[in-house]
Amino acid sequence: MPQRQPFDFKTYVRDIQTRPCFICEMIAGNPAYTHEIIYEDDIAIAFLNKYPPLYGYVLVAPREHREQVTGDFSPEEYLVLQQVIYRVAEAVRRVVKPERVYILSLGSQQGNKHVHWHIAPLPHGVPFEEQQLEALTIKNGVWQLSAEEVLSLVIALREALTSVATE
Repeated sequence: MPQRQPFDFKTYVRDIQTRPCFICEMIAGNPAYTHEIIYEDDIAIAFLNKYPPLYGYVLVAPREHREQVTGDFSPEEYLVLQQVIYRVAEAVRRVVKPERVYILSLGSQQGNKHVHWHIAPLPHGVPFEEQQLEALTIKNGVWQLSAEEVLSLVIALREALTSVATE
């Protein structure tokens, strides 16, 4: 089972505020910005969070750089993207089997400007005072997965996405 590791939050903040958009760089194929992709199409990309405070945490983003969660989309574009988010969240729910799946859009004009949604599975047994936003903070550490654990999770999520798509 993965272990939670301390996280250097100050370095993370410095990096996201001074480096190019990590989502755009990942989509462009820049090897310095690799992530474990679990789904992609012409509209969106879904990938494992590199610094997951919860096991099975996935991010979903439009392929095109957009910064406003609603204002940069037509209603039709937004709904298409939400269908992808639903499918990814359902795959995460089936694989991780959490108590609840949180779905939210986070980011800031000061860092991580590219709009993206967080699919965060809350495990069973977390005391109420440690749930919700408290469960999402990376200041409490992040899960450190081995290469084998990452591969296993990616395969399981991809398989679950396939079954969600065919229902």
